[in-house]
Amino acid sequence: MKKWLLTASLACMLGAGSFTLPTASLPAAEAAAPATNIMLDGYPLPFPTAPVIKNGATLVPFRAISEALGVKVSWNQAAKTITATATNQNKTKNIILTMNSKTAVVDGANVSLAVAPQTISNTTMIPLSFFSQQFGASVNWNASTRTVAITSPIKNMYSMGFYAISSYDERAFVPDFNAVAYGWSRITTDGEFSTTSTEYKWPQAAGADTPESIIQNTAANGTAPYLMVYAVDGHGELTRNLENQELQNRTIQAMIDTASSKGFKGILLDFEGLGWSGDKAKARSDYNAFIKNLSTKAHQAGLKLTLALHPLNSSYTGYDYKQLGAMADDLIIMAYDYTDKKSPEPMDKVNDAILMALQNTDASKLMLGISLSSEDASSVNAKIGLAKRYQLKGVALWRLGIIGQNAWDAMHQSITFK
Repeated sequence: MKKWLLTASLACMLGAGSFTLPTASLPAAEAAAPATNIMLDGYPLPFPTAPVIKNGATLVPFRAISEALGVKVSWNQAAKTITATATNQNKTKNIILTMNSKTAVVDGANVSLAVAPQTISNTTMIPLSFFSQQFGASVNWNASTRTVAITSPIKNMYSMGFYAISSYDERAFVPDFNAVAYGWSRITTDGEFSTTSTEYKWPQAAGADTPESIIQNTAANGTAPYLMVYAVDGHGELTRNLENQELQNRTIQAMIDTASSKGFKGILLDFEGLGWSGDKAKARSDYNAFIKNLSTKAHQAGLKLTLALHPLNSSYTGYDYKQLGAMADDLIIMAYDYTDKKSPEPMDKVNDAILMALQNTDASKLMLGISLSSEDASSVNAKIGLAKRYQLKGVALWRLGIIGQNAWDAMHQSITFK
């Protein structure tokens, strides 16, 4: 009854126009502070303390941004100093910051700061401009939107390209990659390995360019050629291969024989569709057993093994990242096809896919798969930015033939290819 009377009285006061909220008398702690965002390569970066402005300089959380830029940070409690080590493009920079001192030491030389590093809400804050001056990042503070926009510097990063039957017109891009996977084989609907199916088949020669010469030239230019083997489980062909030991052994031997005889340096499996339905735990177990079998024989033959996997936030749950990461040399997170395959992939989905993979596999074994059929010159670097942020081994681009010169040029502003 008391609550009802209070509500009724308040309603009458508002209706009569006699009630004014005394905002000026509220304690400062109760006043809502304007929201502030830090955007790194176009995607929000979590931070412990909001940026503040002091003496005309924008101060931002040092560790949160530094580590997202791949900078190693250590704290010396006794000396009250922070040491930051940045390594990129075969160059290492060593920076020492002292709390409440406007002088930093960069590679042994003194450098002045606009504002001294200081602790705010248990977080070390430094001038935003320092990231641009010393780490090569592009930084901007938008006062009207209260947004710190940071573009990470160009970074050396491992890159793998995919080459299919219709990739020939962009073959000039091949030497820029560390590795290229040639999609010229697959598992057929009867569960057999084949290089003569209607798609993912061994291509015809184009004048003097034969498949064999393309492989040889790839290796000669310092790019590792991989044999890509594609499979789906639309007709149960993949499950059939995983469950039939004799068929599995025959398939694995055919892969290794083809890869070895044709001059490939590794095998890349793109086995899709596991765990959509049926016994999902069995699908994971069967695939693990298949990869254990293949990994042992491939490594004995001197071949690397890379697996392209559906992301853990997809509808396909037949992939055990932890066990697969322990057996294969690399895993590719195929963080795409979340929507219509024509629009840029949602950043939050891609971000979640990476975080889930990192819970199971070390970053040094993970590549972010990026489909250029849905990305463009504007969006592709945002995806690469996530790979850089989480210190992944690299990126894998699907595929040559659809990259386009604009996207190719844009990516060179984000990472250094081979």
